[in-house]
Amino acid sequence: MLLTDKEVAILGAGPVGLTLAKLLQQAGVTVTVYERDEDAQARIWGGTLDLHETTGQEALARAGLLEQYFARALPMGRIVADEQGNVLFSRGPATDSPEINRNELRTLLLHSLADGTVVWDRKFTGLNVHDGKWQLQFENSQRATADLVIGANGGMSAVRTYITDATVEYTGTVFIQGEVADPQRACPAFYELCQGNILMASHKGNLFGANPKNNGTLTYNVILSESDEWLNEHLNFQDTAGIVQFLSDRFSDWHAVYKQLFQATNLFRALPIRKLPLTKPWKQDRPLPITVVGDAAHLMQPFAGQGVNTGLVDALTLSDNLTNGKFTTLQAAISDYEQKMLVYATAAQRASNQNELALRHPDFSFQNLFHGAVEKTGSDH
Repeated sequence: MLLTDKEVAILGAGPVGLTLAKLLQQAGVTVTVYERDEDAQARIWGGTLDLHETTGQEALARAGLLEQYFARALPMGRIVADEQGNVLFSRGPATDSPEINRNELRTLLLHSLADGTVVWDRKFTGLNVHDGKWQLQFENSQRATADLVIGANGGMSAVRTYITDATVEYTGTVFIQGEVADPQRACPAFYELCQGNILMASHKGNLFGANPKNNGTLTYNVILSESDEWLNEHLNFQDTAGIVQFLSDRFSDWHAVYKQLFQATNLFRALPIRKLPLTKPWKQDRPLPITVVGDAAHLMQPFAGQGVNTGLVDALTLSDNLTNGKFTTLQAAISDYEQKMLVYATAAQRASNQNELALRHPDFSFQNLFHGAVEKTGSDH
């Protein structure tokens, strides 16, 4: 096997990095995951994830974890409401692709790995070649060595510079993300409006989506089309009251049920949407085997539900290439993975791009979107 007596370093303990580590361990590979979070209890911010049957679920099935995913995940329906809080459309829970909290998914994956696989509190700072191996450098002068380095550390990955000169681009869309603890008490009217489902609403270019059941909290996104400069100049996310006032003003013609939600929010953050162009050729003159997976390889907008699912396909494809005995060198296995990945990731990015453009149209309507999907599938929901 290509990785016999070799050490693999994966940078990043997100879903893709941990799934890749599991798949490699199943094949007898020595692998260590280095993660910047302080420990396994570090809380991951963000909405829930739904893994698709032919991509994310397939990777978990190969890792022997699909039953655990379904046991932990929550099937959720969809509700479309208007700006006055009237329900326009509803769809029952999606049992084939239930939603899982990001922390729950990390815990599931961590428990599947050998003890000591993940080394915590390691913020990556750089690489160099030493005695025929990669030497990884971390903050506080900590170091490690590996024969193969795989960057799985997100869209702003520093590992990627060893592979491509492409840089991430802001798309012109920004999420204001909010979180409400104990939503049944803090914003009962809005919580009731959701009826336990993911709720979406749109009006005059202001878009909104909320999940009332994200591991005990309610999380939501307000989706705006603004410049990066506007975001930095107009909003201070350390000033919660100021963000509440901004949203209340921006949604002044919306029903009070939405303003109740804003006022109940105890934590806000900004998420400018970025993508990594995949048109620039990747470097082939790498001194030692190295590649990237997940957002580090193909950061894309979250408007087609493809990001983590595409990353899990990366984990499956790369692990197969490294362990199936079909390639004579690590470089050949990596090159084949990258060629395949660039094809399917480009298609996923294209779908995300198209959906973002549709969302930003001033006449966009979630109701029309879902009714169109129903007509195409012949669903009776």
